[in-house]
Amino acid sequence: QVQLVESGGGLVQAGESLNVSCTASGSVTSIYAMGWYRQAPGKERELVAETDRDGRTNYALSAEGRFTISRDNAWDMWSLRMLSLKREGTAVYCCRAGVKTVVGSYGYWGQGAQVTGSS
Repeated sequence: QVQLVESGGGLVQAGESLNVSCTASGSVTSIYAMGWYRQAPGKERELVAETDRDGRTNYALSAEGRFTISRDNAWDMWSLRMLSLKREGTAVYCCRAGVKTVVGSYGYWGQGAQVTGSS
């Protein structure tokens, strides 16, 4: 079991920057991938950025060049740095941990952090 708690988020003016962070507890050594997803009002949840223990990092096209995912060396905390946030970046941002165990692979989600970009 892995528990995830997001922090950060809030209201920012268009063009400003914001960080959201995710702290994991429980079986953190089983985490092999960590990522950020978002769900805007009336839209499907979408991937924003993800990284894994193989060194791969992937960004959504809308996030490339402006958003950066980072993690600590213990693999129990990761953050999303969002530069020049736009109004269309308004969404609930959720962190996700991909876990591998001897019985299978699972995904765990945080409760989400509201990010609102105002014009």
